[in-house]
Amino acid sequence: MRVVYRLSSKDLSAVPAEAAWAESMGYDGVCSNETAHDPFLPLALAATSTSRVTLDTRVAIAFPRSPMVVAYTAWDLQELSKGRFRLGLGTQVKGHIERRFSTQWASPGPKLREYVESLRQIWAGWSDGNRLNYQGQHYQFSLMTPFFSPGPSQYPPPPIFTGAVNSYNCRVAGEVSDGLMLHSLTSAEYVRQVVRPNLARGAKKSGRDPASISVSGGGFIITGPNRSSLAGMEAEVRRRIAFYASTRTYFPVMEAHGFDEVGPRLHEMSLRGEWAEMAELISDDMLHAFAVIGEYDEIADKFAQQYGGLVDEVSFSPSATMPIDEGQLRKIIRQFQEKG
Repeated sequence: MRVVYRLSSKDLSAVPAEAAWAESMGYDGVCSNETAHDPFLPLALAATSTSRVTLDTRVAIAFPRSPMVVAYTAWDLQELSKGRFRLGLGTQVKGHIERRFSTQWASPGPKLREYVESLRQIWAGWSDGNRLNYQGQHYQFSLMTPFFSPGPSQYPPPPIFTGAVNSYNCRVAGEVSDGLMLHSLTSAEYVRQVVRPNLARGAKKSGRDPASISVSGGGFIITGPNRSSLAGMEAEVRRRIAFYASTRTYFPVMEAHGFDEVGPRLHEMSLRGEWAEMAELISDDMLHAFAVIGEYDEIADKFAQQYGGLVDEVSFSPSATMPIDEGQLRKIIRQFQEKG
């Protein structure tokens, strides 16, 4: 199993050292997300201080950016990293697309399919010089002169991973993506019942082998040196579960475990701004459904027991509030890698 580290430096000047440290710990990849910062810039810096790890956006929000803009950025990062970049794309929810990004909303699944298809056609045109002509409902690309083409690369086009929660987007990933990235609010049962079957249906529709599509993720991981050290992390994960579960997009994950009534209650509380109180609705059953919990010496085994055969890589980063000895961290990473 591959193990991926999430970059956490808010100061861009600290990213090269952090990425180099992650590589020295034995991680297989590093990733950056799009929350309060751009997801691409940290990876450009990480490419300059590493030589082995993959560099992933996990995720870049697709729809506020034209596929053409992302095509250039991804192509350049693939060159800079000598073929180690992986483009991870996510759709975000309607409220953010319309109100945070001021971008037009459309049904995300079909639009994401076209997004990936158009990226591949743009890259293919740069590689072989053929005329660009992609015509979809949401995206149309028909102009690419030699002046604006970077031309062929010595590296293959970056792999494309897409985020998916609902059944439709899992099928889209199976149809067009190189990999599927699970949301943090997930469970082994949801992956088994919903994600994997729909990924296989999408792959079958496109004549692909489902086994060729990597699945990355595996919910929340809570670990520490002893039982008492886990309590603080459990409280933080309860808050994060409550935050995600208050969004209607993630209600199907809750419903798969019989928590149908909790999501709407959390949503109403979020509208009233009751963020501090929302975690009180997250029961022990919910915490254990969406998190793998164990001490340092057992966490890899516990993760493998739940997600073995369901995911190909895991995102695991030590908590900033609970520093971990580097020797212990290297041991945990090796255990994850050996359990896959």
